[in-house]
Amino acid sequence: MSSKGLNTQLTLLAVALFSLLVSGRAFADDNIKGQVVGGGEPIAKSTVTLWEASAGAPKQLAQTKTDGDGRFEVHSKSAGNDAILYLIAAGGEAKAKPGSGDNPGIMLLSVLDSRPPERVVINELTTVASAFTAARFINGDAISGNSLGLRIAAGNAPNLVDPTTGGWGKVLVDPVNSTYTTTLANLDTLGSLLTASFTVADDNWRASFYKASTPPSGVTPKNTLEAAAGIARTPWASPKELYALFDQAYPVPNDGGPRKAPFLPYLMYVPEDFTLSLWFGGGASYSNGNMVFDAQGNMWSGTNWMAGSQSGVHTDLGGGLVKFTPDGTPLSPPILGFRGMGIDGIGWGTGVTMDNVWISSFNGKIGVFDFQGRPAFKDSDSPFKEKISNLMGIGIARNGDVWIAESPDNELLYFLGGRYKEGKIVKVPELHAPFSIAIDDQNRVYVGNSQLDTVVRFAAGDPSKVETFKVGIGVRGVALDSKGNLWVASLMSPDFPVPKIPEGVSIMKQFELLVGALKQAIVENKPTGIVSMIRPDGTQLNPAGFTGNGTIFAPWGMAVDGNDDVFVASGLGRGIALLAGDGSKDHAAGTKPGDLIHYFHGGMIQIPTIGTIDAAGNLWIANNWNSLEAAAAPSPPPGISTWGGGSGFTVVYGVAAPVKNPLMGPVRRY
Repeated sequence: MSSKGLNTQLTLLAVALFSLLVSGRAFADDNIKGQVVGGGEPIAKSTVTLWEASAGAPKQLAQTKTDGDGRFEVHSKSAGNDAILYLIAAGGEAKAKPGSGDNPGIMLLSVLDSRPPERVVINELTTVASAFTAARFINGDAISGNSLGLRIAAGNAPNLVDPTTGGWGKVLVDPVNSTYTTTLANLDTLGSLLTASFTVADDNWRASFYKASTPPSGVTPKNTLEAAAGIARTPWASPKELYALFDQAYPVPNDGGPRKAPFLPYLMYVPEDFTLSLWFGGGASYSNGNMVFDAQGNMWSGTNWMAGSQSGVHTDLGGGLVKFTPDGTPLSPPILGFRGMGIDGIGWGTGVTMDNVWISSFNGKIGVFDFQGRPAFKDSDSPFKEKISNLMGIGIARNGDVWIAESPDNELLYFLGGRYKEGKIVKVPELHAPFSIAIDDQNRVYVGNSQLDTVVRFAAGDPSKVETFKVGIGVRGVALDSKGNLWVASLMSPDFPVPKIPEGVSIMKQFELLVGALKQAIVENKPTGIVSMIRPDGTQLNPAGFTGNGTIFAPWGMAVDGNDDVFVASGLGRGIALLAGDGSKDHAAGTKPGDLIHYFHGGMIQIPTIGTIDAAGNLWIANNWNSLEAAAAPSPPPGISTWGGGSGFTVVYGVAAPVKNPLMGPVRRY
């Protein structure tokens, strides 16, 4: 070999070695260096264990003890594709309480990705953030669950708290989340409660704290991790009791100055709950309609109107298709979103199969996209030569059949096996402005009528024979639980004075005509709308419907979680009503199907159309509208003219039982 050739080989080898060094764990594992901190001070002699979490029992990878400064180092290795890593610091001497000795009540957590950072801090805030994002996977000090859900939990924890510093995460402190929600104060208050349990508290305080942290059907905690996990699973259970303990541990000084809590800002008043939620936006996410997940946990949503536009029910610029990663990172182009196949504005029609994303448009176009957001067909490939307009809901069966509601002409579009070019029009009796579709495991198709008070059911193989079920007025979303019960959201109650709506008008025109009556209901504080449950045999659990103790107001979409509980988007209530499902577990004694468990509202929840569930048990809420005046007025004031559509979406961590996606047929649990 010539000297020139040898030099080239050596240069390439040097570059390769340098690449391995800068890429971290390409072939060799590194150590994790860190510090365990409590109350802002080191925790010495704490046992730090590195675990690998997967669907099976967690696997211990390394263990060590902290030194006098709370520092430690453990040998690390990347987890497998179906696993994540987490660190637990158990016991130790808290320097924040000198002379306290080893405290078995201290147990702190940091959930990490499959490839952990080289330096970490484990403290109260990492414990709270990890307990909420992994709420559905924690049992004592063990973490296990479905692989996608675990990855989602690990990916979202840094949004709340930075694992490398133990301080606030970048999403938490952005301009919206730090000022428009109480999440920052909730996090700090909970972190301060954990600190109090091993610093300023006595035995009576700790006993009260553990009692207040116990889920309705859970075991009383015995350390800080179990307490944080208990609160995370049902953050609405004991807010008054928890805040009273915070007030007792850190009383307001006589001079009126700040409390001596270790984390600021903290809550100034008793909260309705201790939920941790974050708002996400960008990527053309504006006036999101329906929201669905693909098999990798990515969120897809069709948007009514174009981001930044002054769109409303009178005039509009149509929105596109948006995509977000499971940790809330936008992947779709800003403002316009993914577009193609003639799509111009998407209402309720977004669905995901194992192969594609389907959307239906206000202008009668159907879009089929791959998971990179590229159109799978050309507009000219459409099988329909007839004029089609105002397409709404998409229902996808377990076998891959796709059904789409065509509202003005009272018909459905059907694609056997999801074969787009072979689609056909299906005429079904008793349809009246069809809006939403669900298909059960018997391949029976349910269709909600937006201009009537009925749901229609028929066998997919014989659409000529229908059954009709009476519910509330103006049916919107429908959802099937694991038992085959259909849950139905009706925009208005049976006794609501509905103004006359002409035949064949669009959904937007319907809403324009209804706005006046709905505004009056707001002024008079008379919520309207119900939720119904139709059993597989056609009987109804409660023919009068459920109102969520008055929290349900103009409900739109709904989602069923892996516990068969029902999350209802209360549109004009600006929140999500959690109703107990049929046979759902882990609720207070005496809870019946349809009972209100909790109502989520405030912060960045605007006028929602859907709250849907991912594989980690997080609730994603679509902010569809923001201001009724901006959306419905012919010429809204300039200051709110872009507020017709809602801004982005809100994710509430760990409050639902995980769901297998994509949603094809009834809900599937892990």
